[in-house]
Amino acid sequence: MALAVMSKNEFDSLEDERLSLACMEPTFSQIRAKDMAVKAKVISELSEGQRALCMFKAFYGHAKNSEMEYYGWITHLLQNPDMWAGVMNGISFFGDKEMSRLLEETKEVLETRNRRLGLEWKDAVITDLDRDKELNAGVEQLYRRFQQISPASLKTIAVHIRANADEFVRFEE
Repeated sequence: MALAVMSKNEFDSLEDERLSLACMEPTFSQIRAKDMAVKAKVISELSEGQRALCMFKAFYGHAKNSEMEYYGWITHLLQNPDMWAGVMNGISFFGDKEMSRLLEETKEVLETRNRRLGLEWKDAVITDLDRDKELNAGVEQLYRRFQQISPASLKTIAVHIRANADEFVRFEE
């Protein structure tokens, strides 16, 4: 179980998004650019709360910058059911019903499109948004909601981290 190391003063002063990222950096440094077997082993060694945070931060970090990245990352997760389940379990762990509903709604919108066009998750490419105006409009609306919901998600996670610091951080003297 990799704990972040920082002073109590630093821990107390970090804003919500920075705190969650700082707590995951030791894990991310172990799995960044590694194959899935290494990632799965490292993640399996995390506590339940760390695993939930890891999966949320991996999703959030990839999806937060644009509609295209949101679409691309959601379809990537849906191609990999274990990863999708990991993200959804992580969101559930933190009791984030609003984010959970949004992701389920996003999945439903994309599944409906795939069924209508006879596509599979592996067929999704980011340029779908350029070619499909209806998809683009739908993803744009979902992404706007994602941006509106995310600060509350980050706050909820930070509250959990602060209440359970010993699960995420080792304070240096």
